[in-house]
Amino acid sequence: MPEFRVERGDRECDKGCNPMTEQGAAEGTDPTRGASYAAAGVDIDAGERAVELFAPHAKRASRPEVLGGLGGFSGLFKLKGYREPVLSAASDGVGTKLAVAQAMDVHDTVGRDLVAMCVDDLVVCGAEPLFLQDYIAVGKVVPETVAQIVKGIADGCVDAGCALLGGETAEHPGLMHETHYDLSATAVGVVEADAILSPDLVRPGDVVIAMGSSGLHSNGYSLARKVLLEWGHMDLHGHVEEFGRTLGEELLEPTRIYARDCLALTAETDVRTFAHVTGGGLAENLARVIPAGLVAELDRRSWAPAPVFTMIAQRGRVEQAEMERTFNMGVGMVAVVAPEDTDRAQAVLTARHVDNWVLGSVRTDSERGNDGHVELVGEHPRF
Repeated sequence: MPEFRVERGDRECDKGCNPMTEQGAAEGTDPTRGASYAAAGVDIDAGERAVELFAPHAKRASRPEVLGGLGGFSGLFKLKGYREPVLSAASDGVGTKLAVAQAMDVHDTVGRDLVAMCVDDLVVCGAEPLFLQDYIAVGKVVPETVAQIVKGIADGCVDAGCALLGGETAEHPGLMHETHYDLSATAVGVVEADAILSPDLVRPGDVVIAMGSSGLHSNGYSLARKVLLEWGHMDLHGHVEEFGRTLGEELLEPTRIYARDCLALTAETDVRTFAHVTGGGLAENLARVIPAGLVAELDRRSWAPAPVFTMIAQRGRVEQAEMERTFNMGVGMVAVVAPEDTDRAQAVLTARHVDNWVLGSVRTDSERGNDGHVELVGEHPRF
């Protein structure tokens, strides 16, 4: 049955780590009066209150295959209706985008980012996301904050069509600042053995279709924060004309979740493979699914990156090559499809309200036969 709990022990610090000792001293624990877990920085009551607050969110992110209700030591999920199921798993986090959320005191969006980073890796091979389990590490459990984080995770799971099967919230006094937290998750999906998408299916002449991103997604925030906040001294709460909203709202725009869109494509068109554009940018991630002897040629003239990318590049004097290997530049997911299915694929995506366009095509590479690669040609119309 689904399992959600607040960790009662800090495994790392129970083994005599100095930060815990220093935390206890700072809080004025008097050894002559006896120690307590609360005095050491772990509030069990707050943890239980957090579970009460986020339980309704966790319950709505479910599927019929989930067995039981909240509680227990593990989550149970029954596989049924598959001929030869192959499980796919992906783990990820949100990264330093969390620093923006914590500075803004907005915590109900980063959960969507967490889900997106996991489930959109699963779908690259054609797997349907089944369930996700999260791990939330906090310096101090603030029940309302944890509940908002889990709300975002549940929202993302609903969007992705997967269950939030369980999770853990671990309080780490002395190891993390009281207002800080970090997120990670693992998602599991399933695909029939004979339906796995892979680079082996890619052929010369195949068409590369881009799916537009919602912004920075969850990559490159160390560079974005350095340029805009540290160097540029921009105010997260200040309105930015180019964005039509505050800087903080732009930076906290949730990562788009493409899982259901990709599954709709595989159901109706001949998709060879997908590429999830995350750290490393468009070229490096697409190259991972281009087989040896082939090259994907992509045309920058086919789209204009959003203003946030232009602002980072201009204010930080960041070279184009550095921008392209750090950020998604406006392309969050790529589909490689059979050329005869191009129009159909675009129609499917358009019907699902996904911004899309033909990005390029795959051809034989006569110069570099040992590995597949990607070439970006031309210049963006506005950047």
